[in-house]
Amino acid sequence: MVMNRIKYYSVFTLMVSSFMFLSCGTQNKVAGNFTYNTECYGTELDGSFTLKAWGNGRHRLDAVEQAKKNGIRDVIFKGISHGRGECDRRPLISEPNALDKYSDYFNSFFADEGPYLDFVNLKDERILFAKIWRSRKRGSQSVTHGVVIRVLRSELKKKLLQDGIMR
Repeated sequence: MVMNRIKYYSVFTLMVSSFMFLSCGTQNKVAGNFTYNTECYGTELDGSFTLKAWGNGRHRLDAVEQAKKNGIRDVIFKGISHGRGECDRRPLISEPNALDKYSDYFNSFFADEGPYLDFVNLKDERILFAKIWRSRKRGSQSVTHGVVIRVLRSELKKKLLQDGIMR
């Protein structure tokens, strides 16, 4: 009887301690599925914004290109509401459903190697790959990278006015 109790407590203690040790591992699969907001780092005197934008992709280069697109998309449609207050928080286009209304225009604008590249650059990334590496998050199937980009907001506004998208 006493032996059975000792065996029972030993097995119970072993099971509880194994569950404790197995559950203490770090979880690194969620970061790739979390949505990060574009942050304002400051403005330049030429009307451009310095932003930290986040992108998600299969590998680093895909994620960096997606971050550039996300930064410009946020300037055009959402405005920049996170980070320093220097950036104009209003979006360039405040018309409801503008992305759907002008979908043909924006599909070609945001295509790979498309015209959006004329309005974004990585000038503020001093050591490009070191900063990209530092802001990396992993998911189960993808990686998320944060990049410091400069969006040429005034030129982008001129282009949208010229093309008849803004009024």
